[in-house]
Amino acid sequence: MKEGTEMMKLHGMALALLCAAAVCGAADEPTSVKIGETTYGARADERGPIGGDQGYTRVVKKGDFVVKDLDGLLDALAKAHAGQTVFIPGETEIDLTARIYIEQLLLEVPAGVTLAGERGNSGSRGALLTSDALKTPVMIRAGGPDVRITGLRIQGPCPKRYLDHHRRSFGPGGGGSTYYYKFPTSDGITTQHPRLEVDNCEISAFAHAGISLGRGDGHCVHHNFIHHCQYNGLGYGVCHDRASSLIEFNRFDWNRHSIAGTGRPGCSYVARNNVEMGESLSHCFDMHGGRDRKDGTDIAGTTIEIHHNTFRAPQPAVVIRGVPEEKCAVHHNWFPRHAQPQQSVHAAAKTSVADNAYGDEPKVVP
Repeated sequence: MKEGTEMMKLHGMALALLCAAAVCGAADEPTSVKIGETTYGARADERGPIGGDQGYTRVVKKGDFVVKDLDGLLDALAKAHAGQTVFIPGETEIDLTARIYIEQLLLEVPAGVTLAGERGNSGSRGALLTSDALKTPVMIRAGGPDVRITGLRIQGPCPKRYLDHHRRSFGPGGGGSTYYYKFPTSDGITTQHPRLEVDNCEISAFAHAGISLGRGDGHCVHHNFIHHCQYNGLGYGVCHDRASSLIEFNRFDWNRHSIAGTGRPGCSYVARNNVEMGESLSHCFDMHGGRDRKDGTDIAGTTIEIHHNTFRAPQPAVVIRGVPEEKCAVHHNWFPRHAQPQQSVHAAAKTSVADNAYGDEPKVVP
């Protein structure tokens, strides 16, 4: 038991050190550039810095229920109703590992309820919800519409890429999907309901997705730091099935795809004022096409708009793997590591790429 506890601490410490190094490495780098009268790349808004934390203006500091352990949290979530807040103060740590492993526990937040920590308040890193169980199917689930998750550190069990496992699965003579999915996956926050808001959180180390948007529209993911969701073959910061969302003012790092979608009809997103900090296993923003789903179509979502983002990763920034039903527009982004559009965006019909800035000494390609 002592050995297991020490391993859990080491896992958390290693991830915290990687996170701190990433933030410090990006702190001095500009997130936008002005050329003439036009700004390219990401700029903060009146609510606070990109990525949230200190200076964020919508920090929750109290609640209708104040909890400091898992039993108290479960009791509060069972009692809370729309309009109420379940609050976890300071840097409280709640470890869900054993009960997820044994009972398949998940935290269900009722419709209209806010689950909050106070990340950024007086230097607080925010309360930590964590699981070291590799099979963590879902840590937090929205039980209805209008759920808000804010000010928390949400840490999963899988910060690694597992490249060898992917090769054994899909390389020559590999075991294929059946073998690949014998290794368990994990999700941080999921919903099948509209208008989920996730803000001012640090979300990390989930094999499938930090945030998985299954259904519903009106979702808003903003002012978060989402990193180390990079399990090869999956590994998404924010993933969409048939959902639509606004994704803005986030910092992304060490993901496989920071934003991804299945490309099914209704799958749409607007991504603006986000920063890719420099490390990515594959392309950063994604939309799957029909060939990925093997459904006989070439559909890659409905509507995608990607503007005023900064991509510091050397990998391609955007890959649209088919044809959107309506459009994809990529504009007013800054690509410091790329010299021309062909390096930064890979797409087919109904995708326009125009008026972006390229290079460390930025030049605009109309």
